[in-house]
Amino acid sequence: MIKITIYIDIIFLENLIMNSIILYATAVILKIKPKTLRVIASSTIGSIYAIITYVTEIYIFTSVILKAILAIIMVYVAFNPQNIKRMWKQVAIFYLTSFVFGGVALYLIYYIKPQEVFMKNAVFVGEYVLKVIMLGAIVAFITIKISLKIIKTKINPKDMYCKIKIKLQGQKIETKAMIDTGNLAKEPITNAPVVIVESSLLEDILPNKILNNLENILGGDLSQISEEMQEKYISKLRCIPFSSLGKQNGMLLGIRAEEVEIETDDEKKTTNNVIIGIYDKSLTKRGEYRALIGIELI
Repeated sequence: MIKITIYIDIIFLENLIMNSIILYATAVILKIKPKTLRVIASSTIGSIYAIITYVTEIYIFTSVILKAILAIIMVYVAFNPQNIKRMWKQVAIFYLTSFVFGGVALYLIYYIKPQEVFMKNAVFVGEYVLKVIMLGAIVAFITIKISLKIIKTKINPKDMYCKIKIKLQGQKIETKAMIDTGNLAKEPITNAPVVIVESSLLEDILPNKILNNLENILGGDLSQISEEMQEKYISKLRCIPFSSLGKQNGMLLGIRAEEVEIETDDEKKTTNNVIIGIYDKSLTKRGEYRALIGIELI
């Protein structure tokens, strides 16, 4: 029989590292920026629970209910969700990340050196953990990212719309946008994503001389634009190639937004790396939406 000496402080450290990796992976998937101290505090709670589970024989510490409560506490401490709906989403992604990580780790445990591993009260211990943590984290993270990317391309029709607020020239406009998985337009120099907006939405922000002469400007004809207007606006405008909106190889005039806020059912996201593509027609006959937004911005 192989005898292995297990130290509580090692179990604590290993679980602290593992929990931190899972929490950071969850944050990356959710596209949030957690505070390091909150992640460490949350990971510490999980590590203390792991030690209690290991040293005690009390059933309640291994019950499904207590584990679910632990997950909620860890997510709340790490990410401080602002509402119940967002918290449940974060808990779900945390569980998904944990399950994938656990599955990968379980495979690696028996693949690398199974003779050095044993389980007590659902806690694996032995001389395997650090290498399994690193390998498992890499494989699990890649697997989840690829899976979620595939899932996001199959959006339910009821989730095809969102609200956006655009800050441009110091002013803000708000409208309903359709999430268009086919909108892959990017500004070619900076590779910034493009939000396509009906020109009529910008009438109070950009001069009519520009909005009414989009095709001429794209063609290099600035005869209708005063020198003063050219100095103020032309350097800010961008030419964006696209293959949609009824054209296979078209050009769209765009301008960089100062800020774009995207609001879906459960969260808000703000970015300042977006180009506003100006479309001189209506995007829909019934006016259900007046902007198109690519899936990568959600």
